[in-house]
Amino acid sequence: MRACVQRVSRASVTVGGELSGRIDRGLLVLLGVAQGDTEDEARRMAEKIVGLRIFEDDQGKMNLSLGEIAGAMLVVSQFTLLADCRKGRRPSFVGAAAPDRAEALYEVFADEVRRQGVTVATGRFQQHMEVELVNDGPVTILLDSEELTRPRRQKT
Repeated sequence: MRACVQRVSRASVTVGGELSGRIDRGLLVLLGVAQGDTEDEARRMAEKIVGLRIFEDDQGKMNLSLGEIAGAMLVVSQFTLLADCRKGRRPSFVGAAAPDRAEALYEVFADEVRRQGVTVATGRFQQHMEVELVNDGPVTILLDSEELTRPRRQKT
């Protein structure tokens, strides 16, 4: 599972000219689900993102989490985060989960964020979406569920 997390002052997603989701201050999360991803990984990724201390405190340091600022999250499915561009010029998406599995884990992720008390807005799965955002900072963080479970390398 991969996530592109962007701290935003506002973000929205429209489908066919109709507003699907909108937030003010918070996080826009573009979420890609890979083959083999599990519900546990979706929950762990949600917990990690909600708990990221990437909002500024009174001293201007990134020290506050989404919950601590009473922010919201806009979650947009984006299988293109699983693109493999190592060979040729056309990205391969064979590592992306099948749509039915991806949608189920996307929902698990969003439900876990809600369970943690965060307001969640979403796009529409498997639809052409237009995403607008004002990236605050800018702050953009890339997360991969494989890296969340891998032990840290020891400094030598």
